[in-house]
Amino acid sequence: MKIGVVTFPGSNCDYDCYKAVQEGLGAEAVYLWHKEHDLQGVDAVFLPGGFSYGDYLRAGAIAAHSPIMREVIAFANDGGPVAGICNGFQILCESGLLPGALIRNRGLKFRSRDVLLRVERAAAPFTTEYTVGEVLRIPIAHGEGCYTAEPETLDALEANGQVVFRYCDREGEATPQANPNGSARNIAGIVNGAGNVLGMMPHPERAMDRALGSEDGLGVFRSVAEFLVPS
Repeated sequence: MKIGVVTFPGSNCDYDCYKAVQEGLGAEAVYLWHKEHDLQGVDAVFLPGGFSYGDYLRAGAIAAHSPIMREVIAFANDGGPVAGICNGFQILCESGLLPGALIRNRGLKFRSRDVLLRVERAAAPFTTEYTVGEVLRIPIAHGEGCYTAEPETLDALEANGQVVFRYCDREGEATPQANPNGSARNIAGIVNGAGNVLGMMPHPERAMDRALGSEDGLGVFRSVAEFLVPS
């Protein structure tokens, strides 16, 4: 099992993802530089958080046209698992691999804190380690994390079971108060129609150990590992 982590100019969570793969899974991790056209034979790709290209134009807009994205898009279209975290989610939307867009947070403030997420989908390749309805504690750190889409797109995501995570309170209720950024329908993460491309604003790679406050993010990485190398 070999997992690639893409590094763009301005990425700042690539090392976190790299170590999450190495230490959380004991798997091989490689960096994929944004200017390359070689995925090095990886079995899955992670697009990490950060501020790629300084978030100029729009968050993720320039990174979506980086050379490596041609290969990432082809890999995803062939069924390869691709996960975008925070800025990675923004890049996936800008590249057309996921529907909708991430815009400025409600209130226009950067939000950096732990949030609670309700698992809406427990399916390969990203969430088989969870159960539907489970409440997770995972941190966020973003200024443009408000997920938005046309009403018909939101309806389709709901109808097709493509909403993976939803911001919630301790009781698992998706309330306005539990929504840190104004995302439509409290959406925190979605997958594409095929289920092999995940975008989420919270940072599972920062919730890999109880010493860091939570190990609830481990399930994302372990689910990918189980998908790639079934036990």
